[in-house]
Amino acid sequence: MQDNRLYRLFELAVPGILVGLIAGVTAGSLALLVGQPPSWALVTAMTLGVPLAVAGGGFGLLAAFGKVRMGGFAPAALYWLVAFPVARLLHEVLTKLVLTGEPGLPPDPLGFLAFQGIISAGFAIGFLWLHERVAPRWWHKVAPHNEQAGIVFARYAVHAQRMQKAKQARSKPRRAAKVSSFVK
Repeated sequence: MQDNRLYRLFELAVPGILVGLIAGVTAGSLALLVGQPPSWALVTAMTLGVPLAVAGGGFGLLAAFGKVRMGGFAPAALYWLVAFPVARLLHEVLTKLVLTGEPGLPPDPLGFLAFQGIISAGFAIGFLWLHERVAPRWWHKVAPHNEQAGIVFARYAVHAQRMQKAKQARSKPRRAAKVSSFVK
């Protein structure tokens, strides 16, 4: 019974895990593109992709249980303000360990973490954009056997309807103004 519960939690985290892995694979691909050996690119993909996947899964669980607002940038930015620098620090330490046999911190760890915190907002935008496209489809797919996925998918559906109505309400006055300007 406990295994089934853990599996259902894992299912809720899958979209965030997937987005984190995609980010790691992208980093590995970029390493190849700039001429790094394939083995180094693989190390980059794994040592960055795995920490981002774990953090992404955590974000997915927070979203699934309503702890972060759907589609909200601020909660995602705050989450990744902490998670992204930690993932990047792990990436640096693990990459050095794999490639040299000894773990090591960047030369200026505090400066490194501060810089990663600054660029985490960009990562948060990309993560949130991709997560918002993957997660609802996935949760809808697993909803028949995962009650919590059904609940979170229903919340997403209501959220999407509200967003669509708000968008339509904003565009109606503009259309009326355009029509009236042509009539005069």
